Amino acid sequence: MSSHSPQNNKPDLDTPEHIAVFVESFYECLLNDDRLAPIFTDVANIDIREHFPRIRAYWEKLLLGKNDYHRHTMNIHRELNAKQALLDEDFKQWLDYFIYVADRDFSGQKTERAKQIATTISQNMRKVIDLA
Repeated sequence: MSSHSPQNNKPDLDTPEHIAVFVESFYECLLNDDRLAPIFTDVANIDIREHFPRIRAYWEKLLLGKNDYHRHTMNIHRELNAKQALLDEDFKQWLDYFIYVADRDFSGQKTERAKQIATTISQNMRKVIDLA
């Protein structure tokens, strides 16, 4: 069952459908950013439509307890960093977009949890590739 925050009528990130909307909106921001878009499209060379189900599964696992995601994100980003050095500013920009889209379109406990997780992910990624 989905919940809406009474004061702002925004949905929470508490259903696969809401997570799907969030992922689409978040990546729309990333792919329209001159700094970040080339990392996804040129360096990682990902087909974004193929990537969306993986990202949705990742967030469904973290927020809803689903178990459909079995990749090792740190290794994936280590390989990406080997192709092109990722900068501290890249992670900051990624996190800024994440929080912006979450706050703009969603509200509730799962949304707050997602922002906490994203902050931790950003910090951990920076440590893994020696930026922090």
